[in-house]
Amino acid sequence: MKNVVTIRLDDELEELLDKFCRSSKRKRSDVVRDALRRQLSLLMFEQLRQKTMPFAEARGYLTDEDIFKAVS
Repeated sequence: MKNVVTIRLDDELEELLDKFCRSSKRKRSDVVRDALRRQLSLLMFEQLRQKTMPFAEARGYLTDEDIFKAVS
């Protein structure tokens, strides 16, 4: 089942959305859905990262570079 969500956009954001939709030939709802999906993924990743940081730091992983070195 599909649900409807109503959001309010200021004039500037609406214009940016409309301009992008025209240039990409995509529907507003598709663009907004995609943007929301991406943003929620980023926020969930950040939450998970905050939860795991104490464990990583305890093992000596202090930066992203430390992790990249370990898995490369």
